[in-house]
This record gives sequence, structure tokens and C-alpha cells, in this order.
Amino acid sequence: MLHPDVIATIADELAEADRTHSVIPRITARYPDATIEDSYAIQGVWRDKNIAAGRRLVGRKIGLTSKAMQAATGITEPDYGVMFDDTVYESGAEIPVDLFSNVRIEVELAFVLKAPLEGPDCTLEDALRAIDYAVPALEVLNSHIELEGRTIVDTISDNAAYGGMVLGDTHKRPDEIDLRWVPALLYRNGEITETGVAAGVLDHPATGVAWLANKFAQHGDRLEAGEIILAGSFTRPMWVERGDDVLCDFGPMGTITCRFV
Repeated sequence: MLHPDVIATIADELAEADRTHSVIPRITARYPDATIEDSYAIQGVWRDKNIAAGRRLVGRKIGLTSKAMQAATGITEPDYGVMFDDTVYESGAEIPVDLFSNVRIEVELAFVLKAPLEGPDCTLEDALRAIDYAVPALEVLNSHIELEGRTIVDTISDNAAYGGMVLGDTHKRPDEIDLRWVPALLYRNGEITETGVAAGVLDHPATGVAWLANKFAQHGDRLEAGEIILAGSFTRPMWVERGDDVLCDFGPMGTITCRFV
């Protein structure tokens, strides 16, 4: 494990990079022996300071749950981060691009829990029973660590590269729709760039919710009712910049639009 002082220093560096929308050198280049446990410790210090400053935690993001995303990043296991209330946008929002670094869009489903969910033996069926509804979502990636050569330790430390989330208007209970077959057509400025289907996330998009509950159980924690769980992308990330219009067509789950300004 890294020394607690080093963990606190890196968390402060990431907080400053978030504030200034800048990028820091890779953690693993400076501390090649840093572990996944170190990275979650760094994320935890950063999270707790944000909560102490008045930000409200509304949910969790799961990342790297699909082969498409694992191939795009070279990272082969899922990760997770936290989401605060001031990072959630509605469809149609204008999103200031200057709030983020290395801005990309991912296509996902989000789940809102109606009951607590805890491991260590949580199954997909348990997760589906705890889910109130699914809603289409776009994730805005926000990377404060240089991308070239990064590992999962770098990504987790940087709150799993989470920057924001755009939520759609269509809510579906798990028994109302076959969640595995929710499609997505992602457009930038009217041109289609990515397509996918939700089963690309661990064969069922809610499998990640069960995975996260089991991960939390290792630390004596659980997912709580009312939390939003962003389940992971089933397309590759799409780069965006100022002036870009984004539309994603989720078929029976409706559409999401946003514009970067």
C-alpha cells in the first residue's frame, strides 16, 4: 500500500486538476507499485473531501463492463466511481465543455434502486428485484490523468473517469422490457458514429449492479435505495468538443440529446 500521505497528496492533485480542468502525470509512472487498493483509497479520500465540502452523492458508476470498452482502454476488469448531484443533466441540456478534460461520450443504461442491495452473494436476479426502473443515459467522461499508458490503477484513482451523466425521459421496470436487447444508435452532428446493444455489458446490463454489490460487501458496505447506478457503456467512447450536437436513439427507450457549448 502507498503511504497515507502519498494517497492524500495524489487525491489533492486530482482535486486541483478537477478544479482547473487539467491533467496530471500518470500515477503508475510515478508509483509503479501502486495497487488497485491504493487507487480506491485515493478515490475515497477525494470523495470524502467533496462530501465534506457539501456535494451530495446520488449514485455510482460502473465502468469497463463491456468488451468494447475494455478493448478501447486496454483494461480488462470493471471499476467503479461515485456520482454527485451537480453532475446529472436532463436530456436536451447544454453542457459546458470547459468543465471537463478529455471529453468523450459513452452509451449506457442507468438503474434506480427501490431497495438496498448487498453481497457477498448477490445475483442478477437479486439486482433485478432491487431495481425500480431502468433509464437510458449518456456518460460524459472526464479524465484528469494522461491517457497514454494508463492502467486501471490510474483510472480508478480518477473516479473511474466519470464527469457527468445525461438521463433520458423513459423509465422501464425490468419486467416491462428485455433489457439485454435495448439498442443504441449514437450520432454526433447528425452523423452516426457508434452502435450497440445493452447485452454487450456482461451479457445483461444489470449484471454490473450485482457485481458492484458484491464488491461493496468486501468493505462491509451496500448499495442503498434511491441510488442511481450507471451500468457501463455498450459502445466505444466518442470524442466531443465545443459546438457538437449529440443524439442517441435507444429505440423503445426513447432518445437523448445534448449539446456541448
